[in-house]
Amino acid sequence: MHNSVCTRTVTETGFVMRFSRALPFLAATVATGALGVMVAGFSAYYYLRPALPSVAEMRDIPLQIPLRIYTRDGRLMQQVGEKRRTPVRYEDIPQRVIDAFLAAEDDRFFDHPGFDYQGILRAALNLVRTGSRAQGGSTITQQLAREYFLTRDRTFIRKAKELILAIQIEESFSKEEILALYLNKIFLGQRSYGVAAAAQVYFGKNLAQVSVAEAATIAGLPAAPSRLNPVSNPDQARDRRGYVLRRMRELGFVDADEYTIAMNTPMESFLHAPAVEVAAPYVAEMARREAVRQFGQAAYTDGYQVVTTIDSRLQLAANRALRTALLEYDRRHGYRGPVAQVDPQALVAGYAEQLADDAEEVNAADVRSSALQEHLNGYARYPSLECALVTAIDAETNAAELFVRDVGTVVLPWPRIRWKRYINDNVIGGDPEGVAAVLSPGDVVYLIDTAQGWRLGQLPEAQGAFVSLDPRDGATLALTGGYDYYSSKFNRAVQAQRQPGSSFKPFIYSAALEHGFTAATVVNDAPIVINNTGQEEAWRPENYSNRFYGPTRLREGLVRSMNLVSLRVLREVGIGNALRHIRPFGFPPAALPRDLALALGSGGTSPAQLAKGFAVFASGGHAVDNYLVERILNAEGEEAFRAEPATVCERCAPRWFDDREVSDQTPEFSGSAPADAADPGNPVPVYESLEAMMAAAENWRPDYREAPAFWQDINTAPRVISEQNAYIIYDMMRDVIRRGTGRRARSLGRADIAGKTGTSNDRRDAWFGGFNANIVGVAWVGFDDDSRSLGAGEEGSRTALPMWKDFMAVALDSVPEAPLKTPPGIVTARISKATGEAAVSGEGATFELFRSGNEPQREQQDIDLGTTDVLVGDGRPETIF
Repeated sequence: MHNSVCTRTVTETGFVMRFSRALPFLAATVATGALGVMVAGFSAYYYLRPALPSVAEMRDIPLQIPLRIYTRDGRLMQQVGEKRRTPVRYEDIPQRVIDAFLAAEDDRFFDHPGFDYQGILRAALNLVRTGSRAQGGSTITQQLAREYFLTRDRTFIRKAKELILAIQIEESFSKEEILALYLNKIFLGQRSYGVAAAAQVYFGKNLAQVSVAEAATIAGLPAAPSRLNPVSNPDQARDRRGYVLRRMRELGFVDADEYTIAMNTPMESFLHAPAVEVAAPYVAEMARREAVRQFGQAAYTDGYQVVTTIDSRLQLAANRALRTALLEYDRRHGYRGPVAQVDPQALVAGYAEQLADDAEEVNAADVRSSALQEHLNGYARYPSLECALVTAIDAETNAAELFVRDVGTVVLPWPRIRWKRYINDNVIGGDPEGVAAVLSPGDVVYLIDTAQGWRLGQLPEAQGAFVSLDPRDGATLALTGGYDYYSSKFNRAVQAQRQPGSSFKPFIYSAALEHGFTAATVVNDAPIVINNTGQEEAWRPENYSNRFYGPTRLREGLVRSMNLVSLRVLREVGIGNALRHIRPFGFPPAALPRDLALALGSGGTSPAQLAKGFAVFASGGHAVDNYLVERILNAEGEEAFRAEPATVCERCAPRWFDDREVSDQTPEFSGSAPADAADPGNPVPVYESLEAMMAAAENWRPDYREAPAFWQDINTAPRVISEQNAYIIYDMMRDVIRRGTGRRARSLGRADIAGKTGTSNDRRDAWFGGFNANIVGVAWVGFDDDSRSLGAGEEGSRTALPMWKDFMAVALDSVPEAPLKTPPGIVTARISKATGEAAVSGEGATFELFRSGNEPQREQQDIDLGTTDVLVGDGRPETIF
């Protein structure tokens, strides 16, 4: 043993002596190698640097930000673009998100100069040991350089460029700026770029709301965003999250309790849509087209924000009103049966068989729920409806058990199932005897979630549209073009061309007022036969009631929507005169056929065009153009576009659509400038004190004659009819609601609203349009197949008016009444209801509106000096008989 020890000692001594002699050689070798690496590094640096971009360009390279579309009051309607990104400032990024990324990608980020020699050594040793480049060693700064300027090619040249750019980035940006750029730029799977977009896509949350577990999930994505994201692969995403959480615990970013809670948090595995606050896809599509028209494909990537004229409260009301009206129409016409028929037991058995290889025991109830849920996920989703599967019926209690998608098992009692069967559009079946006559196990149906609970429903086949405008400038306040955009993108509010029926009659009557008629003119409501050239049979139009009422005043013809009165009025006015009068309202040629059927609304118009026409009456005679986009902002929040709509201006100089010269009939305004003006030609007077000037300013309302400089740059909406004409039609249409076909709207309890029903031939279209001085609304219901009738009993007042009324109940809630102001030149005269002639007081007499000079004159012997028969619009007596 002694000899072996001596031998080992001698051997070790020899090794030390040899190592000592070789040490200078080894040191020289290492130094030479290091020098060679340095020379190679410097050579590569000076060779590659001229070909690299300047990192200063990073400040000027915009992030690709999707197009965002908002309501006027700032609520998001849609986000459009291939890349989903929501840039955030560094100070708005939660610390837990920053910690998660540092733990996952670069825990020495705030210490290194852009590259981490420790990471590089680890990667080099891994390459020598395994021959694999899987361990990259890139810092966050290097990853940022790659994202902005380089490719993902796994080559040493790319890594060298990445290292050089990283050093330059560190010289040009602060650490906080670098991290903010990285966290906004990085791709994180499922079209999400940046941490804010990822928080929304994977968890449906704002970045500030994400938990530690969610932050760790997001931070685990850069390594392989397409493979490690929880939607594509929840199991691998959970494993990667666990790694990030362990690193956060090792680095002291989370405590033991936070770590345990985060590790035990279930992994979500489905996508979340953008955080839309107001669902208005028809509006959003119109706004998107306008943005692309102005900015091309850059609209999708350059961060433009479209601010529309939509009022979020009114848009939600329009959505709800349209769907309610269509569901109620559908309810009246019967149940068409289930969407599909399946075997629930077979579904459950098939799903259980798929799980048979799973070693863990699975609860039978969970298997059943998962199987039914998975099957129902294959059916389309619709607003206000949810898909369900009938699992059992109970004849004794007359109830049914259903599994509702995303809800679970519910039981429907008979009153919420009972529904007569659809036979055809005009006929429904008898009252069902029990639940078995309506539902069967295995039926796939849709339910409506009402205030009273779930109720059997179905997707309506009829469609509808609603448009609301501001009559003062044409701004679109609310618009919806159908029940569900995603099942039919056809925007009926602007693209449909349907017959307006009787809702077009106010325009005919307006033409009549311009051609010798008054609201008291008597027209004979009697049969009429029209022989049209080229047609085999004569046209014999009828009233909706199939009755004839004889001599009828014009006002009553509109209030009761008499077809024959309208036809006779148009024939007397002349089709050419009527067309010349109506064209400036803004209707397209398709809406104005050159025949007598024009009086019955036989042309084609869209709800938006009809709303524009009614806006002429609501504005007191001015034509405004519908517009939707108020302004467009660029990524920096600066205005890139602003609409400049023509606006109704009562105090501006009169401007007619055809530049006609008219006498100035603008009334004198109460409250005028003081007489002690320094210069009679100067609209700004001299005041003794500031208090005196402020007191006068409260009452001074100058028009274009007093202060022309104030009004010269106003884009004034042109006048197309006189304000007297507009006011008389408005008053006649108020009577439509007070006592005519629109009287269902009286439940709103408003005296300022006016409107008109409309029903086209064979009840193919149902309309209601109405307004006051501040808002116009038009509702339409019909089938996309314009040859299909809505069915017996369906007309404007029953089918479309409820939609308009539901909307207006919200729009006018707590809003003061806004009737049109009575213009100068309007007088009120007592007339005979039967003849329309001037009358004394007593039975059979009523008051009617006339333009001054058009009122009927009474014979001298009929004058009653004690009675005021003619009043001007402001209530002061003008003529005393």
